[in-house]
Amino acid sequence: MDDLQQLSTLVSRLGRWLDDKSPGDGRALFTEDAEAHTPGGVAKGVGALIEQARRNHTVPTQHFITDPLIDVDGDKAAIGANLLVVFAHEAGPRLLGERYELEAARTGDGWRISRVQARPIWEVANA
Repeated sequence: MDDLQQLSTLVSRLGRWLDDKSPGDGRALFTEDAEAHTPGGVAKGVGALIEQARRNHTVPTQHFITDPLIDVDGDKAAIGANLLVVFAHEAGPRLLGERYELEAARTGDGWRISRVQARPIWEVANA
């Protein structure tokens, strides 16, 4: 698999990992010093990032990550993508439209996400 395919797959795995309620320790997705800046807060370090994901994804979710634009520069990559996430609350679904700005680093174990920046664009609650 070439770099673009590997990075695209990594982005897809991020969405699935969040939907599956962040199983495992996340080290197959993130670097040890990864950061997340999302509407759910800021987390620095893979342990804090995993805890934030678990805390903010308690109801069933479905993440649709589309249109990834990937720029590779040696062992670093920048990835922009659209994100639609549905939170299935009992009172009705909450839908968020966001833009993902991800950074990735090539490690000895393959590509890993080193930074997640989620920029909200719109929201519909109890749709």
